[in-house]
Amino acid sequence: MTHDRISVTENGQEITFDFATLMAYHGGGFPGGVVHGLKAMQAGFAALGTGPLPRRDIHVLTAFSGPGGRDAVECVTRALTDGRYHVDRALGGKDVNSDPPGPYLWRFRLGPNEVEVTIRPGHVLPEFVSLGAMQARSEAQNARLDQLKHEMAKRLLPLRADEIYQVRGL
Repeated sequence: MTHDRISVTENGQEITFDFATLMAYHGGGFPGGVVHGLKAMQAGFAALGTGPLPRRDIHVLTAFSGPGGRDAVECVTRALTDGRYHVDRALGGKDVNSDPPGPYLWRFRLGPNEVEVTIRPGHVLPEFVSLGAMQARSEAQNARLDQLKHEMAKRLLPLRADEIYQVRGL
């Protein structure tokens, strides 16, 4: 598995998605979230089976409510469309730095097997968290937050999923 791709199957056919495809589906506003969705899936799917998983059999429960992660998972699994994608913010902590894992918690289930994927410390900058949590931001703060979203994506995309996320069976 390369660091920017993930494969699933549907109707016996293998389908591979790369980061550029996920970003095109998403529309580009939250590239860091797209990378988090991709890396969480890579980590979780590897723990659920060997080879590409059947996309329409994967169930997702997450504390991550951001549109980038949601769109990445939806593009690959169609879980939102099929009613197999659920967000429960109470699963995670309030903040990735002060109350880990914050929203960076994903549970993937395939049949009777389920894994929980949580972020390893140090991958989300405190400045990103504080700017993202602000209710009202200035234009300069919005511009800085946008820079940090792109910085996160660029920094995390080349890493292996297991360098960013840890997995445990449930």
